[in-house]
Amino acid sequence: TFKIERPSSGGDLPQGGDFNPFPVARRVNSFHAVAMDDDMESGSLGPFQDRPKTFPNMRSKSNTPLIFRMLRKINVRLLFVLLLLGFAAIFYVGASTSPIIVFVFSVCIISFLLSIYLTKWVLSKDEGPPEMAQISDAIRDGAEGFFRTQYGTISKMALLLAIVILGIYLFRSTTPQQESSGIGRLTSAFITVAAFLLGALCSGVAGYVGMWVSVRANVRVSSAARRSAREALQIAVRAGGFSALVVVGMAVLGVAILYATFYVWLGVDSPGSMKVTDLPLLLVGYGFGASFVALFAQLGGGIYTKAADVGADLVGKVEQGIPEDDPRNPAVIADLVGDNVGDCAARGADLFESIAAEIISAMILGGTMAEHCKIEGKFHSLTNPSGFILFPLVVHSFDLIVSSVGIFSIRGTRDTGMIAAIEDPMTILQRGYSVTIILAVLTFGLSTRWMLYTEQAPSAWFNFALCGLVGIMTAYIFVWITQYYTDYKHEPVRTLALSSSTGHGTNIIAGISLGLESTALPVLVISVSIVSAFWLGHTSGLVDEAGNPTGGLFGTAVATMGMLSTAAYVLTMDMFGPIADNAGGIVEMSQQPESVREITDVLDAVGNTTKATTKGFAIGSAALASFLLFSAYMDEVAAFSHQSFKQVDIAIPEVFVGGLLGSMLIFLFSAWACAAVGRTAQEVVNEVRRQFIERPGIMDYKEKPDYGRCVAIVASASLREMIKPGALAIISPIAVGLVFRVLGYYTGHPLLGAKVVAAMLMFATVSGILMALFLNTAGGAWDNAKKYIETGALGGKGSDCHKAAVTGDTVGDPFKDTAGPSLHVLIKMLATITLVMAPIFL
Repeated sequence: TFKIERPSSGGDLPQGGDFNPFPVARRVNSFHAVAMDDDMESGSLGPFQDRPKTFPNMRSKSNTPLIFRMLRKINVRLLFVLLLLGFAAIFYVGASTSPIIVFVFSVCIISFLLSIYLTKWVLSKDEGPPEMAQISDAIRDGAEGFFRTQYGTISKMALLLAIVILGIYLFRSTTPQQESSGIGRLTSAFITVAAFLLGALCSGVAGYVGMWVSVRANVRVSSAARRSAREALQIAVRAGGFSALVVVGMAVLGVAILYATFYVWLGVDSPGSMKVTDLPLLLVGYGFGASFVALFAQLGGGIYTKAADVGADLVGKVEQGIPEDDPRNPAVIADLVGDNVGDCAARGADLFESIAAEIISAMILGGTMAEHCKIEGKFHSLTNPSGFILFPLVVHSFDLIVSSVGIFSIRGTRDTGMIAAIEDPMTILQRGYSVTIILAVLTFGLSTRWMLYTEQAPSAWFNFALCGLVGIMTAYIFVWITQYYTDYKHEPVRTLALSSSTGHGTNIIAGISLGLESTALPVLVISVSIVSAFWLGHTSGLVDEAGNPTGGLFGTAVATMGMLSTAAYVLTMDMFGPIADNAGGIVEMSQQPESVREITDVLDAVGNTTKATTKGFAIGSAALASFLLFSAYMDEVAAFSHQSFKQVDIAIPEVFVGGLLGSMLIFLFSAWACAAVGRTAQEVVNEVRRQFIERPGIMDYKEKPDYGRCVAIVASASLREMIKPGALAIISPIAVGLVFRVLGYYTGHPLLGAKVVAAMLMFATVSGILMALFLNTAGGAWDNAKKYIETGALGGKGSDCHKAAVTGDTVGDPFKDTAGPSLHVLIKMLATITLVMAPIFL
């Protein structure tokens, strides 16, 4: 007998696209084969599952980001003192700005302390037997290695773009408000670039936090599933809760710190300085930085996870007939790594960007409306509309509070692990969501009365509270609609599963038709929400100096805030999905009893539904937020051009062409994202087939697969493939705006470039919402149709019906985890990039 010790380090991480951290894995495999030959000669060869299970160490050096490695080297007492000084500085700046900022800072810091408690609680749970820990280590090392390489590439692109923005702002014109307050081009340029880089940094940290907790919680959920399904559920939820609280808290804290810093530094509202109503426009760079990182994180992570998943499923399930996450499949480790870099890291950056963009757009519209209405403020002077500007920060501070209550409402029990003895996990999660919704309604009403009451319109706050209620109801309905179309307890997915019984083609047809149908109800809900919120704001009683109602757009902004007022709990449910998926993989690879795998399968199926509901939630919020950002863009163009810009006439040929280009951008981006998954998956399929042919002992557990080779393939390809669609999204609106600006200059239409970009943004938003709804819902339905058959329905695993469902799932994978989630990020990034680049279109 022999034992292969787990190596302490792998090879070096090559730079660029040659990411291959597995030279040690190949040496281990070759040594394993030599030792196996010796055993065969002596006749002592036992089954593979009876031998020590070793997995490649993918870590060549510390993959922890530099900033965290530096913090670890600091003395604990010194670090504590530095933190105290930092908090003191933050609170001093906040106190110099507004008592509301102090409240926001306090809630965010408390939520961070609460997330630390959740971390300690999750990490205190046991990791199970050694074979579970080894698999978890391999997943963690692969995820952290790819994250480090991917975000290194993204950071270089962000620095390059920051230089471009600096150059543009140094030569652009300034608004009359900036000129009157003494903010020149240089100051404006450095403020925008600093905000952009801070937003990009915070988005990267949000992604790292999402990945960090998932790769440590997965094995603990697997271990808990051996004892109790409810305990496994609680660990997964609390691990997701840690990530959600940090992501939302960072988004709120980042915007609040920027706002307070600029307020104090620029002497806002003092004589001869900037008005507070103009301050939110300086924060646009923060949202653009967050969108930029989120887009590339979603693209790179989505290509990685789905290429590995498709490759593993096509060869493993369809050709070889082995179960999902079987240790004989060479692509299984890459698949499990992908869950963390695609669903956790990317989703953390995604939700961070959603909240940041929504807060900034609502602050801009709140300030604009308050200025037009000459609202009297409560904090510093007679005309300080701080309540309307800071309202979004207060709403999301209460979001942290109510979502924390919802997370802690899900408690563990000592129930047995039998499936029949436990409550449906989706019911438990929905109960926690209901608690969060009820508290969100109460706190939202309190926030509107506190922040939005004005003597000019005493009942306006109540109308805005109703706007928030519209948003909260919209979020709840969106979650319900997505659950209806993606959960196998409901008719659509069961019908899709039944279509698999007649072959692969009918499964594909049924899945596409289900996805197309699923766009109808969400669009109707969004339409009713926008019209209702606009009408409530319009009739709130707030009027400008001419007596015209002005609260309509702000009412829509308040509805968006209501929709995102439970964002932390929704993100918790989303993070639950990939953690449960990884837990199932670890259980399968470590060959635990079937009863344990049944528990993780149930959690995994629920996780598929929660991931789909989060995507639907994000699309709905993106639709509302993009509408707000579009209005903010029109206001900014009017400010720079000194001309009224309140409507876009698509009857003008150039403007109509801009709309067509916007719609085309959505389809071309989706095509390139899906094609990237397809090309990478082909490489994985060829590699897995090669290993099965060249190592026939794999199927009999006599040889170990080379997991490292598959991870290296998808890591290298995903970094390479994410560049083209990402560059398309960034360059297109700038190029279109500049081309039509030049055309407008020679034809005597100075606003032509801005109008064409507005049409492009408008059409891209509409097309993007529909396409994202179709892709996300169809992909989720295909996945759960497969899961439904794997429960034993329609022939169960290995049947022809199951093989057809696997084909549908592989088609749906790039839909729901690569192109679909990237689209709502693309929509918001188009809106923020047009805001930042608006001056160059004039």
